[in-house]
Amino acid sequence: MAQETIVNQGTYQPTRADMEKIDSNFTELYSTTSGSTSDIATNTADIATNTGDIATINTGTIVYSHRQRVTVAEINAGASLLAAITGKSYRLISCKAIAYGGAAGAVTTVDILGTQSASGVKLVAYAQAALTQSAVLTDGDSNSAVLADGASYAACDAATAITIGKTGSDVTTATGVDVILQYTIE
Repeated sequence: MAQETIVNQGTYQPTRADMEKIDSNFTELYSTTSGSTSDIATNTADIATNTGDIATINTGTIVYSHRQRVTVAEINAGASLLAAITGKSYRLISCKAIAYGGAAGAVTTVDILGTQSASGVKLVAYAQAALTQSAVLTDGDSNSAVLADGASYAACDAATAITIGKTGSDVTTATGVDVILQYTIE
């Protein structure tokens, strides 16, 4: 059945025929493929399983975003940004860092860390000199080193976390670093 259109003749009062068209439109909307009426919440699964085009277009790659304020004490000790997920791996899409509460001092780099081929790697290393209060550092810019040949954007090992740490002395002066990650789970 095609959608039934209601033509209002300027009275702004729906007629019985208009109401029947509205009812027919909703009956069609709430119908399953078998023609019976049911609850839309129940039919959501039918839509997901009966429309192959949607499954073909959406191949399962969803980009997630995670923002976390990490104190200097947490950076100095090493802290988890994304907990390990059994059987799944993270792939970094992009990462930003913003020092808050002052500029970061003493440290050489503040690092976003992952595991690739069973070895710990620095996915992004943010230079201390650029971690000034409120400055937005983005992976790959002049003060944010990434791994050679795009390896920072390769999938990390399954069941491993993404963490934050430091190279050199402990971070001082700043209150912490605001980290914004975009990533996929594979």
